[in-house]
Amino acid sequence: MTKEDQAPVDLNVDVAHPARMYDYYLGGKDNYEADRAAADAALDAAPEIRAIARENRAFLHRAVRHLVDSGVRQFLDLGAGLPTQRNVHQVAQEIAPDTRVVYVDNDPIVLVHARALLSGLGRTAVVQADVREPERIIADPQVRSLIDFEQPLAVMLVSVLQFVPDREPQDIVAPLRDAMPSGGYLVLSHPTQDFRTSQVNEVASTYTRAKAPAVARRKAEIERVFDGFELLEPGIVQTPLWRPDGPVTPNLDLIWMYGAVGRKP
Repeated sequence: MTKEDQAPVDLNVDVAHPARMYDYYLGGKDNYEADRAAADAALDAAPEIRAIARENRAFLHRAVRHLVDSGVRQFLDLGAGLPTQRNVHQVAQEIAPDTRVVYVDNDPIVLVHARALLSGLGRTAVVQADVREPERIIADPQVRSLIDFEQPLAVMLVSVLQFVPDREPQDIVAPLRDAMPSGGYLVLSHPTQDFRTSQVNEVASTYTRAKAPAVARRKAEIERVFDGFELLEPGIVQTPLWRPDGPVTPNLDLIWMYGAVGRKP
């Protein structure tokens, strides 16, 4: 680690954060009273959020396995959230140990936990940065130390763009797409208003407690994020339906999260 990596960070546990709320949904322990209060309010509005979080995580794992099997050896995970079981580098390096992974998040507590998890791992790094500034992420020296933008890579935006309600998500993705060579991939999941609209809106309102206003988008809006990419089959679908490992068991009416993977031709 560099001295910059080891610099102290300002930890504010009195305000809920989406990454720690997500950790709570998944049954993790890296969350605080403010996170649990906000998450419980969201669960009161839509108890299915725990299932949505689990299915989202499973989608991430399947997408990573598919891309590693397709030859991808570098991943840039934006809005990575708190380390939990089976992170991107664990899934990828289990198949191909030479895979390189950079995690990016704007939460200082995520940075602290990621440092502890990744200590001593030479093919992984964590960078504190904001997904709203893709150009700065692309130029970051730590990112560049592991990610070669002249070789195929996968950019992961898994359940993160809903926390950028004041910008068109394709405007964030476009610089990342343009920095990729042919054969690069975008992995995306995003909550939608296409199902259970009233519950979705109630949940979105709870995220104001986390000072992270959230917006669920319709399928047509998510399709625009993939401009310049060719969608892999089966396209933009509810997360359990993206190349499932076996029979799909959840009640799909409750899974208001889309997932998709696109390839830059």
